[in-house]
Amino acid sequence: MIPITYSPEVAAARDARQPLVALESTIITHGMPWPQNVETARSVEAEVRAGGAVPATIAVLSGRLHVGLTGAELDALGQAEGVAKLSRADFAACLATGGTGATTVAATMIAARLAGIEVFATGGIGGVHRGAETSFDISADLAELAQTPVTVVAAGAKAILDLPKTLEVLETSGVPVIAYGQDAFPAFWSRSSGLPAPLRMDSPDEIARAARLRAAMALPGGQLVANPIPEADEIPADTLAPVIEAALAEAEARGIAAKAVTPFLLDHIFHATDGASLAANIALVKNNARLAARISAALRAQPA
Repeated sequence: MIPITYSPEVAAARDARQPLVALESTIITHGMPWPQNVETARSVEAEVRAGGAVPATIAVLSGRLHVGLTGAELDALGQAEGVAKLSRADFAACLATGGTGATTVAATMIAARLAGIEVFATGGIGGVHRGAETSFDISADLAELAQTPVTVVAAGAKAILDLPKTLEVLETSGVPVIAYGQDAFPAFWSRSSGLPAPLRMDSPDEIARAARLRAAMALPGGQLVANPIPEADEIPADTLAPVIEAALAEAEARGIAAKAVTPFLLDHIFHATDGASLAANIALVKNNARLAARISAALRAQPA
């Protein structure tokens, strides 16, 4: 028996068959300091509600999977220390041992499937790290997209990654990569990575129909909807390129590896851009929440 607790808002939405959007919790515990982390989480939830759906922020609290957090739970998580960062490998172990953990993209997808939530909004997915040909450092997010039937709305993959190899792995795994409203694959803080997206769709209805048809065809896995950051909020790729290269060189010089790489790089880029990268991150997450709400509503209008 999986220990799941639904927040009152999410429980009511499930009973009423309202559109739901899953939200991850690592942005709260590992992405920003208190109180900005909780303020951002609440603003993202507000964007989902404004789009006509109900937000379900997901986390593990004292050995229970929480789908939707109350205000008090969100505040407590935002100030908690020693919170585990959960992916597929350690999700069940955290539940079994009574731990507290924040969900990554992979873990949030698993939880969303368990809760019957079809759409998940995040910032950017993980992917193939630069130098993966020797380190074999590839995010579990890619394997999760290949097997768990959830539509994930993200601003592409994080720009610190090897984006061509990330797209190759997604293609090999049979994951639809759908750029929303443009032909280029976005690169998180930037609207374009310089790489073409495999697919393009221009409406939530098209994305919802594709999800329904994949299910009807018994195709495993989800869809990645690559939603470009709003033009007013982006940091152009040519501006970021030298900053990212400097961050990567510093990480290598310090011998930083494995799970420590991404937080180190993001912190380095935050300081190098005088905080502009964090402001862009917040803007793109809100933008993704808005689109995810519309896709969830479109899925409700197209019954399985």
